[in-house]
Amino acid sequence: MAVRRASTPLDARSLFAAYPFLPGAEALLAEPVSLRGLLADPAYASARSLGRARALAAADDPRASVELTELSHADADVRFLSFLFARVVLAAAPSGAALRRWAVAESKRNHARLVAGPAEELAEVGHRLGFALEVRGESIELPLLEYVRLAVPIREADYRLARQELRAGRVTVPPKRAARLLQEAVRLRLAVPVPLAEDVVALVRSGEAELLAELARRTPAPVGRPGVGGGRVRPEAFPPCIRKMQRTLQKGENLSHSGRFALAAFLHRAGADFETIVDAYRGAPDFDESITRYQVEHITHRDDGRGYEPPECDTLRSHGLCARDGDPDGPPADRGPDPLCHQEFLRHPLQYYRLRGGDVAERDDRSGGPATTTAAAPGTPGSPGRRRSTGRR
Repeated sequence: MAVRRASTPLDARSLFAAYPFLPGAEALLAEPVSLRGLLADPAYASARSLGRARALAAADDPRASVELTELSHADADVRFLSFLFARVVLAAAPSGAALRRWAVAESKRNHARLVAGPAEELAEVGHRLGFALEVRGESIELPLLEYVRLAVPIREADYRLARQELRAGRVTVPPKRAARLLQEAVRLRLAVPVPLAEDVVALVRSGEAELLAELARRTPAPVGRPGVGGGRVRPEAFPPCIRKMQRTLQKGENLSHSGRFALAAFLHRAGADFETIVDAYRGAPDFDESITRYQVEHITHRDDGRGYEPPECDTLRSHGLCARDGDPDGPPADRGPDPLCHQEFLRHPLQYYRLRGGDVAERDDRSGGPATTTAAAPGTPGSPGRRRSTGRR
């Protein structure tokens, strides 16, 4: 458990060094640095190296559970430039998955510091991000509308408004909860790509082609939940129906409500973590970040985290989602019939996954969040981008 330090807030320079996403953090630099200089000048080679390390670490570990030692040892200006370099490179990446994972990792890393630091520092970071956080004794106050804005995407039941202390239009929370709210604010800010001119995008993609290729190789692989399958998910062992659902979304095509529900439920039981499941829907033409996160929660956190059971093969066939006879638009390996799918004993996609060597979270897995009382899928009921639904019409 983190212990809150009884220290004074950081001075402005130290604050910017610790939180490089804050407006005004460029004051850390002795002189302005051009974007092209940051991308190519030998003087900033160490910043670029650290920036690559930050991006790659986030691709492998979006929870930021492993400390990046190079970051703690670097000078303040190098840390800031490495942050800026990583943000620019990830904004130029063809896919947004690496940027989103980096945003999650960076926000979690800063959350760890906010939890351990003094309440005054937490409030100062909030102010600089545009939120009216105020220290009130051992607690933090903020306006109701700001609380709702920050808390809506958070999955834990303890953050629901009904469980908060509300008085005169302001919500009072303990510092630990306020730090979690600011983590969400940072994630939302960093997940938006910085606008880049076309010539800058071309420069990044040519100069950092090796990094972008490595990020593309690492980010599609699902991240496993701790304790499920050794923290590893095996997409090569997915049944052809699940692979086709993934391809449909990756191509920017619409996937039915039934398909979106089946995909989220399968990935959860296969051990994928929450962020990986949300990632699976980013290619959907009607993708909406907050709604997708809200509704994936309903699928994965039902019954204290055990989640919904994916549909059986017969149900998938009745909804036109079975791909056992092959997908003519898929890669060569998926164009023909799948022999295992045609075995009479095979009745469930998770059964296929087990037989191919994958590990499935048992029904008593309680590693997720609180139980929910309504059924939802990623969208209406199952389509990201539409209004939230309880599954009833």
